[in-house]
Parts: sequence; structure tokens; C-alpha cells
Amino acid sequence: MQKAGQAMFFDGWMGLVRVVVVGTLAYAALIVLLRVTGKRTLSKMNAFDFVVTVALGSTLATVLLSKDVALAEGVVALALLIVLQMGVAWASVRSKGFRDLVKAEPTLLLHKGEMLRTAMARERVVPEEILAAARSSGHAGLESIEAVVLETDGTFSVVASADGGRAALGNVGQDRAEAGH
Repeated sequence: MQKAGQAMFFDGWMGLVRVVVVGTLAYAALIVLLRVTGKRTLSKMNAFDFVVTVALGSTLATVLLSKDVALAEGVVALALLIVLQMGVAWASVRSKGFRDLVKAEPTLLLHKGEMLRTAMARERVVPEEILAAARSSGHAGLESIEAVVLETDGTFSVVASADGGRAALGNVGQDRAEAGH
């Protein structure tokens, strides 16, 4: 008879063997699927891509640890997520309407050293986050910055004034009144 709590720390050798065998095979299957489908599968170009990447990790963990999920089911789930992500990427390239539906556009949060409060409020960004982005990109002050952009993947891009950064801002959504245009 097992002592209370023993299963919490060790539930037998077969469980460990299953994790090693199924984990190795599921990992190998994921590598093959990712190599076949290309770099775009794990990109973080937008929020949708990020969610797929997290879902792949979650699915792999479930296959590894859940005795209720067979290896074949897990591999099919991984393949399904990848195929769906490829389908969305394919449709986004071919249809502007679909692209607008699934992808956000970057948002201008700071322009010529001045914070755009309306855009910041809409994107739920506080001034301290913009200051942190400026510092992390090596800027001591906002006056040397042409723009801070909240990208579609949730990261901040900082464009220095000396970079002639206007060309890089071509597709960035901005409030014209706030940006001084």
C-alpha cells in the first residue's frame, strides 16, 4: 500500500519512461513540422502568431504530461495548429480584408519627443513604459527620439531622430492632430 503523498513525488517508473519516450517522439515530430513549414511558423509578427507559438508549447506540454493524450493525437494537434497558422498567413497575404481582420497595425505613441496621450490611452500604455523603451534603446532623453511605436507583436520600437526614421514610419497608425500633422 502506498503512503499518502507518495504519488505526488513518484508514481512509478512507467510514468517516467512514458514521459521520456513520448516526449522525445513529440519533440522530434514538432521539429520536423517546424522545419517543413518554415521560419514563419514560429514568428512573432503579430498577436495571432504569438498565440500560436504559445499554443504549440502548451500542446507539447500536454502530450508530455497527460496520460490521457496519445502521441498520435498530440502530433495531429501540433500539425493542426501549424496548418491553421499557415492558412491565416496565406489568407492575410492574399486578402487585405482578411489581413485587417486578424492583424493589428502599429501605433505611434511618441512623436518628435512628445507623448501622444490619446494613442497611449487607447493602447493602455503608460508614460513609464515609453521611458523604459527609450532607456533600453540607449536614449537619455525623449528629445533625441523621432518616434516610439507599439508594434503589432506588442514590442516597442524606438526610432532616433538622426536615423531619418520617417520612411520606417510609413504604415504606423497615428492620431494626426496629436502628431502635429
